Formats: sequence, structure tokens, C-alpha cells
Amino acid sequence: MIRKLITRIFSRKASSASRPPALIPVSIHGITRERVSNASRRICESLQDAGFHAFIVGGAVRDLLIGQAPKDYDVATDATPEEVRRLFRRSRIIGRRFRIVHVMQGAETVEVSTFRSRHDEDAPTDEHGRVLCDNIFGSQEEDAARRDFTVNALYYDPATENIVDYHHGVADLKQKTLRVIGEPRVRYREDPVRMLRAVRLAAKLGLVIDPAARRPIRDMADLIENVPGARLFDEMIKLLTSGHALKCLHELRDAGLHTGLLPVLDAILDDPGGARFITLALENTDRRVREGKPVSPGFLFAALLWGQVLRQWERTRAVHPENPDWPPPKPIPALFMAMEQVLDAQAEKLAITRRIAGDIKELWALQPRFESRSGQKPYALLTQPRFKAAYDFLLLRAEAEEIPSELAHWWNDFLDADGPARAEMLLPAQGKKRRRRGGGKKRGASPASDGAAQG
Repeated sequence: MIRKLITRIFSRKASSASRPPALIPVSIHGITRERVSNASRRICESLQDAGFHAFIVGGAVRDLLIGQAPKDYDVATDATPEEVRRLFRRSRIIGRRFRIVHVMQGAETVEVSTFRSRHDEDAPTDEHGRVLCDNIFGSQEEDAARRDFTVNALYYDPATENIVDYHHGVADLKQKTLRVIGEPRVRYREDPVRMLRAVRLAAKLGLVIDPAARRPIRDMADLIENVPGARLFDEMIKLLTSGHALKCLHELRDAGLHTGLLPVLDAILDDPGGARFITLALENTDRRVREGKPVSPGFLFAALLWGQVLRQWERTRAVHPENPDWPPPKPIPALFMAMEQVLDAQAEKLAITRRIAGDIKELWALQPRFESRSGQKPYALLTQPRFKAAYDFLLLRAEAEEIPSELAHWWNDFLDADGPARAEMLLPAQGKKRRRRGGGKKRGASPASDGAAQG
């Protein structure tokens, strides 16, 4: 109790001694109110008309300063979640650790949070120091102090067009430096996900992580294992869809963070075949992000884990060393066994949602079906809901030289051909019947099997 009182007294002294924030006018930063989204601007206006303070905050301000279009907008205010909820009819309060309000304006959803203060010593934490509940409301200055990086502690007022900067975030952006607010080790222990954000933001914004912020990451990387899998999965989605996914993955490994997320990363990037496939997949993803095209999380994780599936598929089909007389499973059942084993192992680190896991398995399961080019099977494959994504996956495998390019060319020509021309392209079916009677190896062995053998 006494210690808590002393802490509050000294925090007040430090606060009173702190310098006022920098007010940066539009003539310097160049962000006019017309450049921000209509929804975020109207929400700020409504809160201010009701007597509250309200600012566009964080990543949106940061992105506008460097000339990038923000993906979404957040608003910070001194109104409580209940007051925000009463003010906007189309809104809802969400969250446990952070209670925030989602306000819907037209097709846009804006996240509105109340100014928060740093937690005190009585805040609940886990055994590793990670804060479990943080709903202590505070002032704007306190809210800025509890944010992770200086470039994210920027507040834009659409009414005055000023940026309120408490921690020299604008200067750090100009200097291309990513700095942690406060002592990095303490801030990482409070929320280990901040280490992942540091890597992602540095890669996305072209910043250099401040040495004081980078130095503790490798030593504290094991704290990532204590973060709920759902939060890690959300952060990985942000990383992979940042437009700089390949650079982020290399940075993750260099910083020693990948073991808690994608332990297969070393094998992927150190194996020439796997590295080429992953590089092509992520370069394609980064290009789509820059072009404003949609990106499928299922496709991304299917690509990242495909090498593991091939290796596990090969092991599953091999003769059991202790029971050599026991027949191994057939190729397709063995593939499904390998898929489940890889996803189950990954589920221990990342809480991949059931829907995305279903998309991943469909992409993998469709790959052997591209080998069947006779009868009605090619036509049946065209009707599959995931055909386009599976076809793109096939093209990447061919480009990475995992499978013969002839297979990809055949399917490309088959898609371009009309009805009669498609029928002429079909391979004769009698060869397949001979293979069944003879029990020998299939003509044109499974490309995926060949890839597994090489892996």
C-alpha cells in the first residue's frame, strides 16, 4: 500500500516535470483533414461536439506522414467506452484486457479507445510479467506513455489539423528509427508481442530498430511462447500481409523470434528448394499487397508449411523400420495423414482458425489431382471452389522447379482451350487401367511425391 502511494507521488512529480507535447501544424506535417477517412473524421467531430477530446491516433497518423494509405483508422478519446457506446447507435464494446468500442460508419469500422494510464503494481500479470488486464483510464499524456513505439504515439486532431507528439515520433520517422517508449525490457515483458511488432514495423516502414530496443529481443524471445496462440496468429497475419513478408521472416530469424512462431523457418530458408518456393510465394504476396489486391491467409500458410507436408508425406509412405512387412498407406491417405500431423504440430504455436485450416487442407489435397489428365477428372477439378487458388499454388511449385513445368503448361493450355480442344488434350485412359492390373508405378509419377523425395 505504502509502496503504491510512493509510486504515485513520484509519477506525479515526473509528470509535472515533463515537457509539454510538441504541437506540429499542418504547414509542417502536411496532413489535411480531407486526407483522413470520413468515418474517423465524423467520429472525432461527434465526440468533440459532445464535450470530449478525440484524436485519430497511432498507425494511421504514422502512415499518412510517410505517404502510405492507412489500412484502418483508430480514434482515442477521454470518453469512457460506455459514453462512446451511448453516443453512437451502431457501436459495440469488445475486449477484455483492453475494452474498446467498434463504431460502424457506413461500410467502415473504426476502433475507438479511451485514454489509458500505465498500469500500477497491483495490475494482474502472469508468472512471466505479462499484463493480463489493463483498463485503467488516464490522460492523453499517460495514454501516449503506455503506447509501444514513439512513431505510434502520435495524435491528429481533424478540427485543428495539428499533430500532438509527446515522444518525438515525427522526428524518429524522419530519422528512420524505431524506438520503444520506456525501458525496452520492461515493455517487452508487459507484452511480448511488441517484439514481433518491432520487426514488422521496421520492415514495413524501412526503419532501423534502435539498438537499445533490439538488443534484448534475442534474450527475451522465449516469452513469445507464453502469448495466447490467437494473438500470435493475428500478429503473423499482419506480418505476412504487410507487403514486406519475406523481409519480415528473415528479420524474425535474425532476431531469434521465429522459434515460437514458425519453427520450420530454419529448414525452409536453409533448404534451397524450400527457400525458392517460399521466396516466390512471399514475393507474389508482397506484390499483390502493393497492388491493392486481396491476399488469402490460407494460401500463405499453405505455402509456408508445404515443405513440411512433403517431408512428412514421404516419411508416412516409407516402410516402417520396425515392421517392414506392414504395408505403408496409399499415397492419398498418406497425404491426409501428413497434413493433419503438420497442422497439429503448428497448432501448438499458432491458433490457426478452423476456417483457414480448412482452406489450407483443400489447397494441399487438390495438388495430386492435377496429375489426372484423362476422362472427366480434369473437368471435375475445374468445378472445385478452391481451384483457382490451387492452380496458382501449382504454378508456384512449377516455377520453383519442384514439379515438371510440363504439368503446369498443360493446365494452362487446358484452361485457355475451348470444349473440343480440351477433349483432344485429354490423355488416354487405357494406360491407367494397365497400371492397375500390373500394380506398377504410375506413369508420370506424382509430382508431389517427387518433391517429397527431394525434400
